[in-house]
Amino acid sequence: MTADLGNDRVFVDTNILFYAMDLDSGTKRNLAKKVVERIWIARTGCLSTQVLSELIVNLRKKLNLPWEAITAIVRPYLTWQVISNDPMDTIEAIRIAKRNEISYWDGMIVQAAVKAHAVFLLTEDLNSGQIIEGVEVSNPFQG
Repeated sequence: MTADLGNDRVFVDTNILFYAMDLDSGTKRNLAKKVVERIWIARTGCLSTQVLSELIVNLRKKLNLPWEAITAIVRPYLTWQVISNDPMDTIEAIRIAKRNEISYWDGMIVQAAVKAHAVFLLTEDLNSGQIIEGVEVSNPFQG
């Protein structure tokens, strides 16, 4: 991973946050937890309301956590830069998805990373090293 988690703004996708909390994720949990901790210390993390929503759904559906526990997990992330999607972001996400041959939802993640002025996007859903709209994709589980 080429991301400088100590200095550069880093947009974090749902899967990284989820793995950091999922006791059944093994090695991915350990790596994700370390990455998230480094981002917390550096205070460079950003995410979107989409990421928070996906995290909430996964914590409830996959881990069967009670609402109170989910709220306690999510609330600290509100101190990060949180990007809210506006109507024009949907059009930009379509453009990004079409241009880069990715899913609409990944296009929306990239659009949020662009709005956050993120240098890196941490995710396992896109190709590590790929630069989309000026944001470098980095998969912390590779190499």
